[in-house]
Order: sequence, then structure tokens, then C-alpha cells
Amino acid sequence: MTILVGYIPTAQGEAALAAATTEARAHGERVLVVNMSRDDKLVDAHRAEGTDLDRLDADLAESGVEHEVRRVEHGTDPADAILQIIDAESPRMLVIGIRHRSPVGKLLLGSTAQRLLLDSSCPVLAVKAG
Repeated sequence: MTILVGYIPTAQGEAALAAATTEARAHGERVLVVNMSRDDKLVDAHRAEGTDLDRLDADLAESGVEHEVRRVEHGTDPADAILQIIDAESPRMLVIGIRHRSPVGKLLLGSTAQRLLLDSSCPVLAVKAG
């Protein structure tokens, strides 16, 4: 089976990756790390640079966990991209990092994490950094 990780280069993304790696080791599973940037943004803080992805690949290889690091280059909604990957890959679990947001912040800006929690067809493990 596969554990899917929605990765962004933040403390929350690192926490999600660590939780997924621990889970994969415990159950002898593969990790699929996915990063995406939105087409409508010229600079996206959620886009992992090539060096970030190379480091992830090296760290996972060193851990001995079977893995794939994938960047989704096109799309407008990270939740849509991850939900499509869930449909295609049928992972056992999705792991995401979450951060605190006020109720007003969620209302005005939406929440990728909230959408994944509600719409994912597989169990979702939501982890906090630190």
C-alpha cells in the first residue's frame, strides 16, 4: 500500500513527511510525496524548489523507505490535485500538515486541509508542526 503526503516546504510539511515516514516504516509501505504550485501565482510559497525535492528524495532513500517524490506542475487547486491522485493511486492514507487558522480566516480564504479532510476517500492523518 501507499501513504500519500501533501508536502509544502514549511514546518507543517516537514511534520507531515515525518509522520508518513514513521507510518511507512511501521507497516512496510511506500511513501508518495506530492508538491504542487498554483498556475495563477507567479511566486508560490507552497512550491518546493528542486533542491528541496532532491533533499526529500535523499532523506527518504537514506531512511530505507520505498518512495516517490512527485511535483504537480499545473493546476489551480492543490486539494483538487491531491484528490485526483487519491482516485488514481488509492493510497491507504493521506498525511497532511495543518496550522491554526481563525474561523474568519477559513471563511475568507478557504482551507485546503479542510477540503481534504471532508472530501478524501481514504483516511486522513492531520499533524501539527512541533
